[in-house]
Amino acid sequence: MRSFGSDNNSGVHPRILEALIEANSGHAVAYGDDPWTAEAVGVVRELLGEESIEPFFLFNGTGANVVALQASTLPFHSILCAATAHIAVDECGAPVKLTGASLKEIDTPDGKLTPERVRPLLHGFGFEHHSQPKVIAISQTTELGTLYTPAEIRALADLAHAHEMFLFVDGTRIANACAQLGISLREMTIDCGVDIFTLGGTKNGLMFGEALVPLREELAQHIRYYRKQTTQLYSKMRYIASQFIPYLREGIWLENARRSNMAAQMLYREMRSVKGIEITQKVESNALFFILPKRITDRLRERYFFYDWDERRNEMRLVCSWDTTEADIRQFSDYLKQLTADS
Repeated sequence: MRSFGSDNNSGVHPRILEALIEANSGHAVAYGDDPWTAEAVGVVRELLGEESIEPFFLFNGTGANVVALQASTLPFHSILCAATAHIAVDECGAPVKLTGASLKEIDTPDGKLTPERVRPLLHGFGFEHHSQPKVIAISQTTELGTLYTPAEIRALADLAHAHEMFLFVDGTRIANACAQLGISLREMTIDCGVDIFTLGGTKNGLMFGEALVPLREELAQHIRYYRKQTTQLYSKMRYIASQFIPYLREGIWLENARRSNMAAQMLYREMRSVKGIEITQKVESNALFFILPKRITDRLRERYFFYDWDERRNEMRLVCSWDTTEADIRQFSDYLKQLTADS
């Protein structure tokens, strides 16, 4: 069944499947000491223009986020994030359990942190009765489908560094942000002062796997050990790493993101004409949030799978994938228009 439930629901890009098959030949040394992992590391370095960077490959987004935060904190630290952040809402408390640090959730109207929203939490430094602020964590794109501009990221990085803190970017959908803004991965990270970020792939055409990229030597120092302790070290690493070679080198990461972004824009154009609809967020990537009467969305759900976002308001989320087609959008929007016309 094709749906707008999540970009996790889509299949694997054919070229990625080819890369997996190509890696599935003969024997290779385990735990990343194989030629595919070495090549994938080189591809990330090429993309960022930094030979000193050491990316790490992990199973999934939650694991990558947890390892990044373990590398950035001690148990008496705190992590500042939006109240809607994935690390706060959808990771079953894993960041707190595995770092010992506390999460300080900040309410936002659009999922985005700003220096003005963060500053009130920057207190208690050196006071032993308070957890010590250490990380500003943002999602790019946010869980509400909005994105940060490079200037907005730089402002948060400058604020973090002024207080001897780190800026972490959960980049599960960072490809969508780069595609939407027409900028490189380096411009989105290194040039903005980001200290550590994840580079997602599972939501954008990979079968599995994420990359974690520390941009400061002190953050890279112990990641290999955190990765092992957090059960994110895959013995047959070549199967994760081999996907990233064509994904990054052949531009699949950007092309897939452009496709899902363009599909969301088409969906937005169709949804705007739906009778009685309220679209609640800017459509800046591959997600769309809307409100309609529950009797309508209940009937819509009989045919299509999608998630509630805010049940109190009957706010729903739709997500386009790299393989979402024009026909998918037409069929969905035509059916929804029929439902609203009949109500």
